[in-house]
Amino acid sequence: MSTKIGNSTQVLILFSFLLLPVVSFAQGNLKMQTDIPIDSIRLSDPFILADKNTETYYMTGTGGKLWKSKDLKLWEGPFTVVETDPDSWMGKNPMIWAAEIHQFKGKYYYFATFTNRDVIIDTVKGNKIERRASHILVSDSPEGPYKPMEDKTYLPADKPTLDGTFWIDKDNKPYMVYCYEWLQNWDGTIEKIQLKPDLSGSIGEGELLFKASDSPWSKERTEDGKIKPNKVTDGPFLFETQTGKLGMIWTSWVFGDYVQGVAYSESGTLDGPWIQEKDPITPPNFGHGMMFKTFEGKLLMALHSHRVGARGNYIRIPALLEVDDSKNKIIVSSKK
Repeated sequence: MSTKIGNSTQVLILFSFLLLPVVSFAQGNLKMQTDIPIDSIRLSDPFILADKNTETYYMTGTGGKLWKSKDLKLWEGPFTVVETDPDSWMGKNPMIWAAEIHQFKGKYYYFATFTNRDVIIDTVKGNKIERRASHILVSDSPEGPYKPMEDKTYLPADKPTLDGTFWIDKDNKPYMVYCYEWLQNWDGTIEKIQLKPDLSGSIGEGELLFKASDSPWSKERTEDGKIKPNKVTDGPFLFETQTGKLGMIWTSWVFGDYVQGVAYSESGTLDGPWIQEKDPITPPNFGHGMMFKTFEGKLLMALHSHRVGARGNYIRIPALLEVDDSKNKIIVSSKK
């Protein structure tokens, strides 16, 4: 989940307000519906788990609600599946961004970004930064309820982090890969932190994988009109091609377009070095993707389209694109 970058503090504040209607819509008390086409659902940062145990597809994302489907075409939901602790750092009613569900060792883990808007951790360039962090909840069922585990925090309280995802590296240890948000450092990063074997907490400190400024494809204009890489790092997701090549898709901006790029690890591990592809891999205003295999074995990318509505609010709709991972680099088709 990200907000667009402007050239001034005023633009930054404006986008913070523009984001509110989308988050409110996503987390509101929506009525449960059935037989809903995927392109009729408003959802940022879609993540789909193809659960073989139930032969059901489960979709979540920003807002923290759950949708389910047997065929990826018609969906039922949204269901409330998250139970946070109101006495924790998250507060009574945290915003939930970019939720993911990962099956691991017989349980289901809910990776998500939680924001406590009542707590300010920093002020940078006139902008107040709210308490926000990636965190993990757990359930015995893909339909929840997802509840907190042992550790009260996974990441530092004084750093805004978001969009945590899951990976088992070549050392057979579990990791969370996440973004250190640009709002504080003005050059967003993607980092990793080791997790406990049962994912109930983190071990050690986060380590840098790469910076937003490493990107050859993202772009923004400075106040004096110069072009430079965009500040945003958003939505990392890791994968291996059929040839064993480790890659990471992630999202940023090319001026006003929300787009997704890809990087590949030279070492085949999270430590990289990460080599960024020259061009984005998705059409303009499609981003924050992930990949999964259907029950029939087809590799798809779930992501959302992005446009600005008449009232200035973001309109984001889930979409599915076909992916070819037969070679060292993935090819994303525009065919749904």
